[in-house]
Amino acid sequence: MNYHISTTIKGSMDEAIDRVKEELMKAGFGVLTEIDIQATLKNKLDVDFKPYRILGACNPNFAYQVLQKEDKVGVFLPCNVVLQDSGNGKIEISAVDPVTNMSVINNPDLEHFGHEVKGLLQQVIKSL
Repeated sequence: MNYHISTTIKGSMDEAIDRVKEELMKAGFGVLTEIDIQATLKNKLDVDFKPYRILGACNPNFAYQVLQKEDKVGVFLPCNVVLQDSGNGKIEISAVDPVTNMSVINNPDLEHFGHEVKGLLQQVIKSL
């Protein structure tokens, strides 16, 4: 079972982050959190790791609607988008597949939300 939607682009990490944020905004998402895994691992474990960022993206309209149907669905929110340096000026971008997440919840009222959000995230990834 595939749990992500991915693509690879050329450019720097900073450029990729800006592009991803811009495309997420166009699709109705905001970025609530940004975690710099490389800096965190260096700070906490004193290990070197490749540039790796996790953006916590949220579409407030969909989040509100699914929380009305299933109050524990927040364990899957926000939708994570990962950017990682693949070397040679390439950045891999992966977004969570919300259909896969929603499939573990036994609530048929959520199924169409997963598909709608997946469509938006596919649009974001494709536009990069």
